[in-house]
Amino acid sequence: MIGRYTLPEMGAIWTEENKYRKWLEVEIAACQANAEVGSIPLEAVEVIKQKAAFTVERIHELEKTTDHDVIAFTTNLAENIGPEARWVHYGLTSSDVVDTANGLLLREAGDLIIQKLQTLSDLLKRKAFAYKDTPMIGRTHGIHAEPTTMGMTFALWFEEIRRDIDRMTRARAGISYGKLSGAVGTFAHLEPEIEERVCFLLGLKPANVSTQVIQRDRYSEFVCTLAIIASSLEKFALQVRHWQRTEVREAHEYFKPGQKGSSAMPHKRNPILSERICGLARVVRGYAMTALENNALWHERDISHSGAERVILPDACIAVDYMLAKTTSLLDKLVINQEQLLKNLHLTRGLVFSGQLLLELAAAGASREESYYWVQRNALNSWDNGLDFRALVTNDPDISRLLTPDQIERAFDVKTRLRNIDRVFERVFGG
Repeated sequence: MIGRYTLPEMGAIWTEENKYRKWLEVEIAACQANAEVGSIPLEAVEVIKQKAAFTVERIHELEKTTDHDVIAFTTNLAENIGPEARWVHYGLTSSDVVDTANGLLLREAGDLIIQKLQTLSDLLKRKAFAYKDTPMIGRTHGIHAEPTTMGMTFALWFEEIRRDIDRMTRARAGISYGKLSGAVGTFAHLEPEIEERVCFLLGLKPANVSTQVIQRDRYSEFVCTLAIIASSLEKFALQVRHWQRTEVREAHEYFKPGQKGSSAMPHKRNPILSERICGLARVVRGYAMTALENNALWHERDISHSGAERVILPDACIAVDYMLAKTTSLLDKLVINQEQLLKNLHLTRGLVFSGQLLLELAAAGASREESYYWVQRNALNSWDNGLDFRALVTNDPDISRLLTPDQIERAFDVKTRLRNIDRVFERVFGG
């Protein structure tokens, strides 16, 4: 839950009801695997499958006495199953169930994250082509640099989301593991074949070696991947915040009829979605640090990771899922002011073409040092006194001695600067 918003599908994964349902899947799979090798009666498994039931409320009630959630869970199952319940949790320790079930939960969460990343990727591709040839000023250090296009920004973001998809796909695979190797990972009570069979039934892979727990570097990779995705979304949102600044006004968040921006200032249209996305990215990065610290446990295990994971795993997944939904909506409805893009492109009276002018002079025979001096001399005069850079260059005797009017025209032609945009798009999107 973030504010008043819960994304139903992701929220449903992290309910207590679903967590216990996953625990039950692991317990039943373990019973099935044990019955297949003759460790427990096959008929008992059928009874367990038919009668196994729980309620969150009863588990909570039992936990008040047991102070142990897994024991409360198995006790509640036993109340409904009857004598055959003695085969439930047979040869298992609590983390066999919890960590294997976590693999199922995180795999589902990863699937939803990948799905929403793909939706955002598709949107960014459409935006990139829609604005491929829409010129705008590029900025380095926050200062006008050289011309680019709005489509280049969307292409850049598309490529980053594609990397995020690859990262989450790897993290999903890395978390889709289970273990039933017992209290210290030695298979003291069950054979490795049982673990292999249970994991197969659940669509997981067995950990080659473990202690009492699945090793938390797997969890660290998953949560750190969520943090990287969050940082990508923050990057996009921060750019929108810049575009929406009063002095820039190149794009802004959609402002729906009836929306209010400020309780005190009726004129305000604030980038609230972008700011929310940036703020939540900080939260997810904090969860990544906790996940990294959870990797180091005492000996075969302690439970210092457990309480933290009850917070960070659902919250990080829900936060990133929410951020993806909001970023997609933000960019889908983004209002782009093409007139302002052109106005800002020419705001510095041609200064942003100084780089090409420098090259033209060098090609005409001037040294780089004297070319730089001539161009900068006029650029600073233009900047400090509000004069037209092109007019200053045209009337500069050192420059006009080497460059023809056509060469100066070419240096100030925005199309010359953007001639390779199609080549970049071919690299990103293919031919």
